[in-house]
Amino acid sequence: MPVAEHSPFAAVLAGFAGELRAAGITVGTGDVLTYVSAMSPLDPSDLVDLYWAGRTTLVSRRDDIGVYEEVFRRYFLAEGAPAAALLTLRATVSAGTEVPMVMPGAEPGPDKDEEKPALGWMASDVDALKHRSFATCTPAELAALRRIMARIALTPPRRRTRRTRAAAAGRSPDVRKTIRTAMRSHGEPANLYFRQRTMRLRPLILILDVSGSMTDYSRHLLQFAHSARQAAAKVEVFCFGTRLTRITRALAHRRPDSALERAAATVVDWDGGTRIGQSLDEFVRRFGRGGMCRGGVVIICSDGLDRGDPDQLASAMERLSRLCYRLVWLNPHVGDDPQFRPSTLGMMVAAPHIDLLLSGHDLASLEQLARMLPALS
Repeated sequence: MPVAEHSPFAAVLAGFAGELRAAGITVGTGDVLTYVSAMSPLDPSDLVDLYWAGRTTLVSRRDDIGVYEEVFRRYFLAEGAPAAALLTLRATVSAGTEVPMVMPGAEPGPDKDEEKPALGWMASDVDALKHRSFATCTPAELAALRRIMARIALTPPRRRTRRTRAAAAGRSPDVRKTIRTAMRSHGEPANLYFRQRTMRLRPLILILDVSGSMTDYSRHLLQFAHSARQAAAKVEVFCFGTRLTRITRALAHRRPDSALERAAATVVDWDGGTRIGQSLDEFVRRFGRGGMCRGGVVIICSDGLDRGDPDQLASAMERLSRLCYRLVWLNPHVGDDPQFRPSTLGMMVAAPHIDLLLSGHDLASLEQLARMLPALS
């Protein structure tokens, strides 16, 4: 149910803002109105919505996050919490039925757990959803996963350049500046200055399989690509089924749903056949040789089911591995099996040229990729 401006729940949100203000966080009247407006299209009985809407609208400094989380626990989750009487939590189980839940700590059972609840994540079963394959999720669970995926924090890979800049300390002295400063004191060097090499974003190229065999995963990989596109400027996104389509400009829209609709309208071979070798060969000839992936990280998302020529795939993978800095392959069939061995012809042909093989079948695996991106520098 939406939050009306004069509803009792609006008073609860205003009270929460007051608690934050009392704890030292700067919260203005406009911030409170923004919080209420942000909760209007959301579910006020969902602790996840309450937490993230408040953190987005009421917290402006990273240092205040810890205080915000402490006040959130006390106001919404603690025993005798001010908002406990107006909250009715429901958790969606895997069978698709809804089971009423009580506020943690409000009605302790015989085996009361003394640990504090972790920001209400238990109420929406987020941790379990993260490890559930996209192919087995219900529509309601997929919608929840898409909302969580939109908040994935991506740190693009970086590389050191030959250019340098002034630094407070380091191993490379700035001889020119040191001598120039010393000349002002009759040749006596009073201070030693340093320089360090600057960092630059590596290009990140995502090539996504949107064929029929990848139907259960395509939308989520596109949303991951949208998050990457919003996190860094040097991100290129391509889709392929039987042909290669560049969708970087379509994903430039800030709203994920609008961006995905534009991307879907751009791709004409959605849910069709698969020609991995032909598509990668076209990418190498049209974009790779032009320098798009020079020094970059290329991520291919596909299950390896290919109807094309294996020799063409092997040739394209070989040339692509030489052009880019790292070549990563996401295969949903890898799952959580550390002993996975390629079983499709396409994967067998591509395997010798892959630097890193990961899964992309659930949200946890995509978060793992996001954490590993900085290490690919």
